[in-house]
Amino acid sequence: MPVSVLRFNLAAPDATPAELAARYQAALRMAAYADDHGVTTVQTEEHHGAENNWLPSPFTFAGAVLGATKRLAVTVSAAIGPLHDPLRLAEDIAVLDLLSAGRLMTVTGIGYRREEYDRAGVPWERRGRLQDELLETLLQAWTGEPFTYRGRTVRVTPRPATSPHPLLLVGGSSQASARRAARLGLPFFPSAHLPALETYYKARLKEYGTEGWVLMPPAETPLLHLSETPDKTWQTHGHHFLHEARTYAAWQSTDIHSVVRSTATTIDELREEGVYRILTPTECLTQNLDNLVLHPLAGGMPIEEGWRSLRLFAEQVLPEAGA
Repeated sequence: MPVSVLRFNLAAPDATPAELAARYQAALRMAAYADDHGVTTVQTEEHHGAENNWLPSPFTFAGAVLGATKRLAVTVSAAIGPLHDPLRLAEDIAVLDLLSAGRLMTVTGIGYRREEYDRAGVPWERRGRLQDELLETLLQAWTGEPFTYRGRTVRVTPRPATSPHPLLLVGGSSQASARRAARLGLPFFPSAHLPALETYYKARLKEYGTEGWVLMPPAETPLLHLSETPDKTWQTHGHHFLHEARTYAAWQSTDIHSVVRSTATTIDELREEGVYRILTPTECLTQNLDNLVLHPLAGGMPIEEGWRSLRLFAEQVLPEAGA
C-alpha cells in the first residue's frame, strides 16, 4: 500500500500579500479535503529570505494544518535545526504534539544555504555543533525535568503527549548526519535513496549501542500532478515546475543529495527527466510508486489547477491504489 503525501512549500514568485493569503487558505482547505479522503501526510519545508516567498515558518503552518485536520500526520521536512532556538522549539513542538495528539513528525537537518545562516546571524562554521546542541536539548527538555543548558539550570513545560517524546528524525545526506542520529538513538531520514548511508547508520548504531530505524525515500519519488490532459498541462503550467526545479538547483551544491534534484533548464528537459511528472490517474496507478507525492501548488501553480489535480488524486487514484 503506497504512502500518500500532500506537499506544500507555498512558493509563489511575484505574489502579492493578498494572493499569498489566498494560497495559504487554499492549502488549509486542501489539507482538510485530503484528510477526508485518506491522504497519509501533509509535508512542509523551511527556507528563509527566498525571493519567491518560500515558506519560512513550517511549524506555524504545521499547526494550522493540524488544526484543520483530524487524522493525517504533518511532517516538517526539514526544519533547519541550527536556525532555531532550542528551548523555544522544544516548547513549540510540545504544544503541537498536545494539540494534535501526536500527529506531528519533525525532521531536522542543517540546511545547505549559507545565506540563511548569514541572514540569521548564525555562524555557518558551527552548524554541526549547533545541531548537536539542538537535538540534545530537545530530548532533555521533553522529559519535563530540570537540566543544564548553556551553563544554567532550566526546565521546559508542558511535557508533550507522546512518550517518550514527539517523533523526531535526523535528516541529511552525509555520514555526519547519520552518525549524529545513531549517537542519539534517533531515527535517520536520508534526503535521497542512499542505501550505503543506511548501512553506515546501522553500523554506527551498533558502535554506540543505540537503537534506531531509517525512513528512506524510495529510488523513485517523483513530484506528481494529476491531469486528464498532461500534454496541455505541461504547455500551460510546466513553467511552475521548472521555476521550482531551477530554484532548488541554484541552492544546492554538487555534494547535496536530494529526491528533487534536477538539472533541467527547459520544460522539455524537465518532463524527460521525470523528477516532476504530470500524469493521468490511470498513468499514475501504473507507475507502481511506493510514495505518491502530490504537489498541487508547486512554483506558483494557480489554485484552481491545484484543486483539479488534488480531486483527481483523491477520487480516482487513492481508492484504486489502496492508499
